[in-house]
Amino acid sequence: RGRKFGIALVDPRRSDRNPSSPHIFSLRPPSAMVPRMRPGPISLAALLALGACRREAPAGKPVATAPPPAPSVVAPPQLSAPPSPPRVDEGALRTEDERNTIAIFRTAAPSTVFVTQLRLVVDHFERVAAEVPAGSGSGFAWDDRGTIVTNFHVVQGARALNVTLSTDKTYPARLVGAEPRKDIAVIKIDVPPGTLTPLRVLDPKEVLQVGQKTIAIGNPFGLDHTLTTGVISALGRQVVGAGGVTIRDMIQTDAAINPGNSGGPLLDSAGNLIGMNTMIFSKSGSSAGIGFAVPSRVIARVVPQIIATGRAEELGFGIEIDPNQRAERRLGIKGVIILNVLKGTPADAAGLRGVTLSEEGVVLGDIVVAIGKSLVSNYDDFYNALDEHRAGDQVEIKVLRGGQVISARVSLVTVGTAPQ
Repeated sequence: RGRKFGIALVDPRRSDRNPSSPHIFSLRPPSAMVPRMRPGPISLAALLALGACRREAPAGKPVATAPPPAPSVVAPPQLSAPPSPPRVDEGALRTEDERNTIAIFRTAAPSTVFVTQLRLVVDHFERVAAEVPAGSGSGFAWDDRGTIVTNFHVVQGARALNVTLSTDKTYPARLVGAEPRKDIAVIKIDVPPGTLTPLRVLDPKEVLQVGQKTIAIGNPFGLDHTLTTGVISALGRQVVGAGGVTIRDMIQTDAAINPGNSGGPLLDSAGNLIGMNTMIFSKSGSSAGIGFAVPSRVIARVVPQIIATGRAEELGFGIEIDPNQRAERRLGIKGVIILNVLKGTPADAAGLRGVTLSEEGVVLGDIVVAIGKSLVSNYDDFYNALDEHRAGDQVEIKVLRGGQVISARVSLVTVGTAPQ
């Protein structure tokens, strides 16, 4: 009583059936009939699944809910610097020609100087005098003891000179000597030995070629250490220089040369000095792509002479002439009149004759019309024909005497110095 029973069908093959009544069913509690189940993998998974299910609360009772989670605070993204581009070797991007130009400029620029000419200006109203810059040009170091080479026309008529180095230090300079007929001048500044680095002069045996690279360094319009590049446009040009005589074998280049470049170096691709920038051909006064430079072989011959004696050597064979050729122009004569023959000279030994006086007036002697293979029609030809030789050379001289051409062989000697 008071207990609940379940009805279960007993298997006759089971040992728990009633032996006395094999065909009568017996009554047992439900718990006795339900076999026990051992937990296994499947039953554990089922229990876990049931535990995860949501239980429904009885009616009328509020459902206990968990408080809502606090809103999460999201940090703002950190702004990072953009990745730096890979480092590029600028030298690797330059062409071989650019690297060559840069290397030459770094080597030669310290050897290039800025030459300023000073002149005295007098103010008569204020009764004061002052030195003011009257012109400027360029120059380059010849040695490490302060010797500077520049153009004659850069220093011509200067009362005082200043030289500014690449270090921006300025020194007063003095004139050592000049050769106007080659437009070459040598000046000197007092600096400690080693302050200047001389340029390497091209070997005279080296032959220049049209099309070679040229590099000009100077101070055009006062802009110090300006570099321009070009090529050798032509060789053997003849241009009248500041001395009134044609400078022969000049180098023509299309490297930009402007006022202020005069006296600066002209270099080749190896950094050798091949010339000194001297003049330009231009109708406007600025660069037109036609510049001229005195060749380095002339500089290498004349500069040591000026350093040694203050003047350039002049070759001859013992005659006196008039460089201005006043008599030749008056008489319309082509050639160079021999005014006098010096005693004991090669010309005297060769029997050449000068001008003589007679009762009828002045009698012309010999007129030089050729020296070696060069024809002579004026003093310019005469000077340049001798300039091609050296002291001691034996040359054939042709003179006009009484309407006939006479030849004589003479030995060239150093007869004097060039007029300054």
